[in-house]
Amino acid sequence: MSDNAQPVMPAVPAQDQYPFWTWPDAFMFLGLALPSFLFSVAITRGLFLLLGDTRIRAAQGLTMQFLAYAVWFAGLYLMLKVRYNRPFWESLGWRVPWERAWVTLFLGPALALGVAVSGVLMRVPEIDTPFREIMADNSSVAMVGFFAVTLGPLSEELVFRGFLLPLLIRSFGTAGGVVICAIPFALLHGPQYAWSWRHLILLLFASLVFGITRIRTGSTAASALVHSTYNLTFYTGFLLQGKDLGI
Repeated sequence: MSDNAQPVMPAVPAQDQYPFWTWPDAFMFLGLALPSFLFSVAITRGLFLLLGDTRIRAAQGLTMQFLAYAVWFAGLYLMLKVRYNRPFWESLGWRVPWERAWVTLFLGPALALGVAVSGVLMRVPEIDTPFREIMADNSSVAMVGFFAVTLGPLSEELVFRGFLLPLLIRSFGTAGGVVICAIPFALLHGPQYAWSWRHLILLLFASLVFGITRIRTGSTAASALVHSTYNLTFYTGFLLQGKDLGI
């Protein structure tokens, strides 16, 4: 992929630059992450105390993540709407349909298979992840699976490939932007895998594929689909063999 290649981005007026947001906007958005998380923790714990059952770890954890993303993206929505008067989804490259959509439908499972085979060749160690600890019953397994193939990929792709990647491409070129964007994505999942360097390499590779998908199709919806079906493939493997989830 050449540094001079330009990604296909959402249609905007010719006189406007894309992305129209700036690095100060990005730092402001990233700065909202911690307050959003703390707010969701307080609300979730209060809610489950009122319900009188604090033992459902999966429900608590996923509710907390959902609220955190909701509050965080509400801040981004206000930034795009109030400061720039731009639509949320279109600005973040959510374009449907996209060219060769049928290819991306099979890319996620193919990527998961490649990562699984690479993991075997690299002798990736078995790790007791937080997912295994909270999936103690069928309802917890179902809740984690739903989040892993829907809200999780959607939220992560909007942040990394929808918001951050266009800025990185403008500053470092296409190849540099895709690579740099993949690094924090992999590090975000580091605690989940006890900072195993083998896991981080595989996560980095998967993230690169998500980024390239975003560039090739011009659609964040496409990278979200690949991410979702990638997770779905690992989740299916977990159900069949008791293996861990992908991302």
